[in-house]
Amino acid sequence: MNLTGVPSSLLAELRSAAVGAGVKRLAIVGGAVRDGLLHERYGRVWTGVPDLDWILEGDAMRLAAELVKRCGEQRVTELQNYGSFGTVALQLDGIALDFAMARKETYPMPGENPVVEPGSLDSDLVRRDFTINAMAQDLLSGQLIDPHRGQQDLAERRLVFLHDESVSDDPTRVIRASRYAARLGFVLSPEALQQVTATVRRWPWSWQLHDAPDQAPPALANRLRMELDRLFAGEPWALALDCLEEWQAMALLDPSLQHDRGRNRRIAWAQRLGLPLLPAWLAGAPDPEAVARRLGVPGQQQRWLKQLLQLQDWLVSTDAPDVHAAPDVWTAALENQGWMPETVAFMVCSQPPQWKPLLRWWGRWRHLKSPRSARDLIADGWSSGPALGNELQRLRLEALKRSR
Repeated sequence: MNLTGVPSSLLAELRSAAVGAGVKRLAIVGGAVRDGLLHERYGRVWTGVPDLDWILEGDAMRLAAELVKRCGEQRVTELQNYGSFGTVALQLDGIALDFAMARKETYPMPGENPVVEPGSLDSDLVRRDFTINAMAQDLLSGQLIDPHRGQQDLAERRLVFLHDESVSDDPTRVIRASRYAARLGFVLSPEALQQVTATVRRWPWSWQLHDAPDQAPPALANRLRMELDRLFAGEPWALALDCLEEWQAMALLDPSLQHDRGRNRRIAWAQRLGLPLLPAWLAGAPDPEAVARRLGVPGQQQRWLKQLLQLQDWLVSTDAPDVHAAPDVWTAALENQGWMPETVAFMVCSQPPQWKPLLRWWGRWRHLKSPRSARDLIADGWSSGPALGNELQRLRLEALKRSR
């Protein structure tokens, strides 16, 4: 058995340790198998050794102990036993390995977390999302295990769910599908698209009900947010979001995001300004804070989005300065209102008529300090207190006025 990018000596150590630990089957699963086949058969560029996920029929901790016995603690490092179904993580010769006992799962209710029980390698593959991720390479036998025709779907560049209730059981698989479609250039099979469409249409999203607008299945909401975090962290997000829009799948989050024409511009600006991308996307909803709250987005980001609506209203009011007002006028107005800097930056992403002074305040004006320090003023006879702070602000605004 060969794995692209994985030293054969490491595989030999794993094989010997598995035999010594009485492991019946030890197989690498998921992305490493998929990406290795794409590289070897279809010339896809190899981007390096990923974390290696291994499924075993046996005791993961016993396997780890056997590795330590054979290789020593200098080669086997960062050993962690997570307990749940014998899940163990470690590094062997600097390569990250994750071992998990084979399991099976059932969904008691659609959208809820699954009930997980010990199982076999075959049952573990069944619980995965797509056929191209349900392949395994058995280290002991050398066999490529492909019970769901993943190789054929890999060749045809299509995403196929493993069973008819795959999306209904876990709608986060739709977000995952958009990630793979964007990264790999694959398309949903007609049956997979039909499943997405049917699930989105019938799914009882409780946050769309007028009597319970802020309730959502917690497990589902958290998983949706985690998938979206992965999407924005390392995927071609514009292509992935285009897929979700094409599949009419934005209702998973909020129907208003389905026809959000300013989406890519906002997110690109957020990326440019070093802001988190998920709230920049959610800013396109009529009530972005509510969507963020449903998804369990961090509280600080929820506060930015809440202020964003208030800032939006303020900008169209008579209290806001003219777009051509001086730096000191804009700085005093923004800071007297108490807008958080990130709120102003997210407003820049939406490109209102005043976006240029908002950007200048975010990037330059707010960082300018008084030309004289508090120590200087105290030396001149000022006393500590509000009056001193007001004088420092006056001097700072005077400096801003001269900087124009």
